[in-house]
Amino acid sequence: MLNVTEMLEEIKNSPYREIEICAPHTGRVNFAAIQQGSKVEGPHGLWKEKPGTLLCTLDRERNPKPIAAVEKGELCLLHSELEGCFVEAGTRLAVIRHLLTRDEVQAAILKKALHLFTAPERAKYYFVPEIDKKVRTSGSQSVTVKDGMELFIMSRMKREVPLVYTGPAGLIYAVYFTHTSNVDAEQPLIGVCPPDQLAAIQEVIMRVQTEWTEQG
Repeated sequence: MLNVTEMLEEIKNSPYREIEICAPHTGRVNFAAIQQGSKVEGPHGLWKEKPGTLLCTLDRERNPKPIAAVEKGELCLLHSELEGCFVEAGTRLAVIRHLLTRDEVQAAILKKALHLFTAPERAKYYFVPEIDKKVRTSGSQSVTVKDGMELFIMSRMKREVPLVYTGPAGLIYAVYFTHTSNVDAEQPLIGVCPPDQLAAIQEVIMRVQTEWTEQG
């Protein structure tokens, strides 16, 4: 059975995730007017069309490429000693410490609590038409799945093949893919909640909503 209290306490003891910012290619580093400990913003705007806080530029053959923060948080590490240096692709430039939001905590716990059915290969995925119609009209939690059920269409390089679900029977409690984006191999497509775990999952949601305090 799920130990909701233990899960919450574990996250409360480390309520953040650290995001490494690395050089996407070779170039000479010029840091922006920031320092270790600075607060930074991630992409924002209605469609996240506005870039995050500028961290540095990477000059490659007189072509400066801006490197911006990918998430809101604090610069817990800034490799300012690399200022003016030529670096290789993959060199770590900074680390952002992002405090988890209530929704992120809920999503992290659900990924531990649910049975995750993952993508077998990088491709685009769709529910089969009958299931897709039900999800659109009544929501994913109206769909009960069982082992061996034809559930998805996998689309890759103009090839579409059916994909069956394998795992315990239950409700589709969470959907982790969209029709327009590729899903990497081993990334979750859906999270399934077995009937005997439904009460525990609902307790997870309630506890997070009432006990988690937004920080930052």
